Amino acid sequence: MRIVFMGTPDFAVPTLDALAEAGHELVAAYSQPPRPGGRRGRELVPSPVQRRAEALGIPVRTPVSLRPAEAQAELAEMGAEIGVVAAYGLILPQAVLDLTPNGFLNVHGSLLPRWRGAAPVQRAILAGDRETGVCIMRMEAGLDTGPVLLDGRVPVDGKTAGELSAELARLGAALMVETLRTLDARTATPQPEEGVTYARKIDKAEARIDWSRPAVEIERLVRAMNPAPGAWFEVGGERVKLLAASCSREGGSPEPRAAGSQFCAPAFAGAHGTVLDDQLTIACGAGALQPALLQRAGSRPMARAEFLRGFPVPPGARLS
Repeated sequence: MRIVFMGTPDFAVPTLDALAEAGHELVAAYSQPPRPGGRRGRELVPSPVQRRAEALGIPVRTPVSLRPAEAQAELAEMGAEIGVVAAYGLILPQAVLDLTPNGFLNVHGSLLPRWRGAAPVQRAILAGDRETGVCIMRMEAGLDTGPVLLDGRVPVDGKTAGELSAELARLGAALMVETLRTLDARTATPQPEEGVTYARKIDKAEARIDWSRPAVEIERLVRAMNPAPGAWFEVGGERVKLLAASCSREGGSPEPRAAGSQFCAPAFAGAHGTVLDDQLTIACGAGALQPALLQRAGSRPMARAEFLRGFPVPPGARLS
């Protein structure tokens, strides 16, 4: 099929690759405009989709909006039979959705109608969902309200947002190729009205650890904020990112562990935010947490033992 593709972050790249490998004709790849980045934050850095599309020889468009008539006219002239969207990040008005004879399909990283919106992977982890997945949805003007053509499920386990996003991206790519292959024979199923939740965009302020929260919630926060923006706390006036940790609950079984974490801390009684031993076990509002991977500002991520050798945090210290 002649396809116009729209996507921006790493999550969208596997779908772009899968469409190209399946032999579809990609008339253009739309992505959000390059953003300031680089070492000094002044260089304009193209998105992962733009970089991959250029490597594949696909024409790239990076409009600020698709609402202007000129942008819509340019898209219409491409003669695409269908649009495929994966984490594009711009709202598509109905006038755009009507520009192709087969409409637009979207790769969405949740089991709709749960977690409609911008951050479904992070919100699923934060909520303690045991399972999530991908839906291939026919797009409507509403926010992720369209009927579903195909879906797939994966366990959340102890995965970080980065790990879970990568798994869902691969699954979504395969599901999109299958959907297009059998499009004429598929019937879209309307989403149920029950069970709707919204995955609002992650605010950087959410990444600060509140030690008065239960350890299980903090452990989820650590995974949900990895790799970005990174959960963090302060000790001795310095900000430290916490990239992996493990925890236990008072009188309960351990939560699934963060990737690479080996320790499941016993429950401790103590003022929340207090370091309880020489292994950096930290008292929380309920239970305790032990970091596994930490990162000081301007440094690389370090395992707990290495971190403590360079930055001792004695028992009794208070984290904020």
